[in-house]
Amino acid sequence: MIRCKTKQWGSSIGIVLPKKIVHQHNLKPHEDIVIEIKGKSANVLKELFGSMKFSKPTQRLLKEAREELESKR
Repeated sequence: MIRCKTKQWGSSIGIVLPKKIVHQHNLKPHEDIVIEIKGKSANVLKELFGSMKFSKPTQRLLKEAREELESKR
């Protein structure tokens, strides 16, 4: 799976395939290829789940967040 952005080309919308993918699949100009299109999910939480990397363990982050909330009371 690759991610790429759509671009406006006149009255059409196109995509540009990264060079790495072109070489990996030995693609040539004017070849027919099949692309599976998946739009953005309506559920933002589903998209975010697992995509964020933290330098601290979850329990420590929760503890710090609770302590910060308590100090504001």
